[in-house]
Amino acid sequence: MTQARWAEVDDYFNGLLVGSDEVLDAAVEASDEAGLPAIQVAANQGKLLHLLARLQGARTVLEIGTLGGYSTIWLARALPEGGRLVTLEFDPGCAEVARANIERAGLSDVVEIRVGRALDTLPDLAEEGYGPFDVVFIDADKPSNPDYLAWSLRLTRPGSLIIADNVVRDGEVVDGGSDDPKVQGVRRFTELVAAEPTLSATALQTVGSKGYDGLMMALVADGR
Repeated sequence: MTQARWAEVDDYFNGLLVGSDEVLDAAVEASDEAGLPAIQVAANQGKLLHLLARLQGARTVLEIGTLGGYSTIWLARALPEGGRLVTLEFDPGCAEVARANIERAGLSDVVEIRVGRALDTLPDLAEEGYGPFDVVFIDADKPSNPDYLAWSLRLTRPGSLIIADNVVRDGEVVDGGSDDPKVQGVRRFTELVAAEPTLSATALQTVGSKGYDGLMMALVADGR
């Protein structure tokens, strides 16, 4: 199997099950034009996030890592009237692109973008009384994933769902001796999830237009 075939399969399913969307296509185009890295989730992965949020009956979502707002739009569209999504972005340039994309999607009244280092803005959310969030999507700098997990646990409730992207890293996650801080961040994150008694979790390997990677999903259990 090759990358070309993986992308071809994604195109097949996307054509039948996801479809074309002018707003999302424009978000990708605007992100490309602004020079943002093309590391947003694939269309079928965005649809998966959307479906998971809907299955959760989510009214509140926390996203750590906005980039150009592509996954933000998918998640925000899953929310009912009155729902809220808070997304955290370190780079002001990315936040500016995301803000325009979210406005074009008609979601400015649903989405709040906070600019700054997430490990600085997460304490602000807790202090201001945000949460508990029904869904948390972690898709930012991987070395900080262990810290993001700690804050996710603080800002959720029993029944909340925590989703983390890019946990396979081309299979490098199995290399305990890796000197890549992203790999080590994901490994430590996974170990902490496994050791946390209030989480029930699994991880799935994925292949597709974005290459070889994977998602982790952890349900916050009762009995906190």
